[in-house]
Amino acid sequence: MENFIVIYQALPFLLQGILTTLGLVLSSLFLGLVIGLPLSVGEVYGPWYLKKLIGIYIWLFRGLPILVLLFLFYYGLFNLINLNLSAFISAVLVLGLRSSAYQAQIFRGSIQSLSQGQLLAAQSLGMSKNMAIWSIILPQSLRMSIPGWSNEYPAMLTESAVTYSIGVMEVLTRGNFIASRTYRPMPIYLTCALIFLFLSYSGMKLLHILEEKVRIPGFEE
Repeated sequence: MENFIVIYQALPFLLQGILTTLGLVLSSLFLGLVIGLPLSVGEVYGPWYLKKLIGIYIWLFRGLPILVLLFLFYYGLFNLINLNLSAFISAVLVLGLRSSAYQAQIFRGSIQSLSQGQLLAAQSLGMSKNMAIWSIILPQSLRMSIPGWSNEYPAMLTESAVTYSIGVMEVLTRGNFIASRTYRPMPIYLTCALIFLFLSYSGMKLLHILEEKVRIPGFEE
């Protein structure tokens, strides 16, 4: 009964962290999309030197652990350039940059899965290469990439828990705060785990509905 009382008393404080967690995840995904999409286009259609630079960027952000990136940026780079950012904004930037490296590969795969004859046909009709990419290639590739892109949501959700290390007041940070004061870590961390599972399940459900709505007939076969 004491465990249930602890959970009941802690639940409102933990639930407030859901807004922070969702804000962190959605902001990071959006930043990753804004950066990752141009990276994928540059990786497919850019000159060799641009492809090389993009490859280094992707290798760097995919190769380093998220905790190392958080410490490098929050305690290192941002202090070095006298950039005074909150823990939340710093976490969004780091998670967004890391996500952009993964999203760039997702979009690159969907772009390369399309027939390049479409680009040639558009250019033969008088469209510029950039216009053809923007008007013909990207709309199709974005719709085709949703199944792979949806995997970024649970990945970003789990990685968001690491931001407790720099003081972001998300679900796990709040749980750790309560557990250290009640000396009952098991029920608190179990509640945090259930919250993360609920957020993961509901988010994937919504993304699956979106996937069904924008599916291109024939491409999934």
